[in-house]
Amino acid sequence: MGLNTHIGRALSATLPGTRTPFFVGTHAVGYVAPADIAALCAAGCVVYEKSISWQSPQTLQTLARTLADQGFTRWRDEAFDVFADHNGLPLGPVLAQADRGALAFLGIAATGVHLNGLVHRANGLHLWVARRSLAKMPEPGKFDHIVAGGIPSGLTPAQTLIKEAAEEAGMAPSLAAIAKPVSRLAYTLDRPEGLRRDLIYCYDIDLPEDFTPTPVDGEVAGFELWPIAQVIDTVRAGDAFKYNVNFVLIDLFARLGLVPAADIPGLTRLRVNP
Repeated sequence: MGLNTHIGRALSATLPGTRTPFFVGTHAVGYVAPADIAALCAAGCVVYEKSISWQSPQTLQTLARTLADQGFTRWRDEAFDVFADHNGLPLGPVLAQADRGALAFLGIAATGVHLNGLVHRANGLHLWVARRSLAKMPEPGKFDHIVAGGIPSGLTPAQTLIKEAAEEAGMAPSLAAIAKPVSRLAYTLDRPEGLRRDLIYCYDIDLPEDFTPTPVDGEVAGFELWPIAQVIDTVRAGDAFKYNVNFVLIDLFARLGLVPAADIPGLTRLRVNP
């Protein structure tokens, strides 16, 4: 299918398109599909001619809870910060908190971290690959990064990386702390769970050959150490990796000069400059 096909998917949603801007107080933070407006009205949102609004930022979690209770979303019991948009990205001040399960339904941008776990061997570069648990939504059973996760309310990307590394891979904080921030990627696409508007903080770490990740929290079924050529071939071939892992891996391939720039002309549209 080609690497650039993945990038095209990452930027496939046009905003606002048919969606209605969703406001928290006076700030536009999301986009709501036409079919979902009635549910928000019933939950207490106010509909205007060209927008829909939840009036009180302090009680946005109440809306998230109502949507989950009524079956429109899945309650994740993870509070995420809702940011004021900065050129369409969640980089402004924190306005409120909302359960992670409501973000895609409301079209609210989320933030997360992904870690490329690299091992330099005598026979070349390798990457640790995780297999997602069959109970882990979305996309159970697919391949994933050694560490990846959303940034919960109140934590920085670096703090989240260290937390997730311990929980998902049994990685000591002292080891996870040597990971280097390398890029930020932003994408906007429609998914079964709703509109995904995510900003991913990407990290690289050079792991010692004697380190073996260990599943801890049950989100990962196991780990495999792949030659980098196998990783590239698998991403080129289709959808064996979780959808957003492909974006981060393509960024890795480009930064390390592992694929021709002509194969990924759309990558610059995903990257967010510091």
